Amino acid sequence: MSGMTDEGRMATAPPRIESLTTPRRGRLSIRTREAIDCYVFMLPAILGLLLFWLGPMVASFGLSFTEYNMLSSPKWIGLQNYSDLARDELFWKSLRVTAIYSVVSVPLVLGTALLLAVLLNQKFPGVLFFRSVYYLPTVMSGVAVATLWRWIFNQDFGFINLLLDKFFGIYGPGWLIQERWALTSLILTSLWTAGGSMLIFLAGLQGIPADLYEAAELDGAGRWNRFRSITFPLLSHVTFFNLVLGIIGALQVFTEAFVLTRGGPNNATLLLSLYLYRNAFEYLKMGYASAIAWVMFLIVMVLTLIVFRSAPAWVHYEQEREKGAA
Repeated sequence: MSGMTDEGRMATAPPRIESLTTPRRGRLSIRTREAIDCYVFMLPAILGLLLFWLGPMVASFGLSFTEYNMLSSPKWIGLQNYSDLARDELFWKSLRVTAIYSVVSVPLVLGTALLLAVLLNQKFPGVLFFRSVYYLPTVMSGVAVATLWRWIFNQDFGFINLLLDKFFGIYGPGWLIQERWALTSLILTSLWTAGGSMLIFLAGLQGIPADLYEAAELDGAGRWNRFRSITFPLLSHVTFFNLVLGIIGALQVFTEAFVLTRGGPNNATLLLSLYLYRNAFEYLKMGYASAIAWVMFLIVMVLTLIVFRSAPAWVHYEQEREKGAA
């Protein structure tokens, strides 16, 4: 063995086994390849966020300090658009109309959605059918739904006025052509979207342990007491979620108002989103419209922050209940 040459030792030596996790020279490791694949799959969403969300937001913020009519180059005017907004009577009226719409429609939709969820959480024949029926309007086209409501509110042959005439002998009002009823009509159409919130409430209801209701029933608690002491507190996190989405959606509603009334009569339904649309695409005041958009963004952000700050006082989670029981 001592006389074996170097060539012989190399020939008889066992082959070296490379680790599967050790990359060869010039090749990427498994972790690096997985990271590259991850970013490739994320790239469409990232590009969509940058090109269609963050990009336009930055552009609109810059345009809000300019005078721009889309026919000539933007002209820098500083805070002139915002100072004009402060003196614009139509802007303040649209802000007031939007506030009334939101304050009334959001609780109305949430209350209706919760009531439907409680009813559809019961076991009875056809419950799955009714759940689908109440949720279906949520996935329908907004323009089609608004057109349907336009027929329902028609003064001469609308469904609501026909019912009022047949069962109560009342000649119904011009829902969409009278200032007194136009905004009320828009608020009633918001009930069409209760199906989405209903589904979320229903999921929350089915997550409440049944033993809590059984214990409360043994203690002699009625249905209202069980709802007030068990259902509503344990649904507070779901209510919080629906409330935030409802506020954001109500402040930005556009399709129904545009199709049904176009802001009339006499600007009685001139929501902030409609006023933004008028300035941008009818008056070609894109800089002014961008300022309105950023005011709307700030309002939504402030209201959302207020709701989040108030959450610890009334929102309860399952983990907190389990810690209290322990």
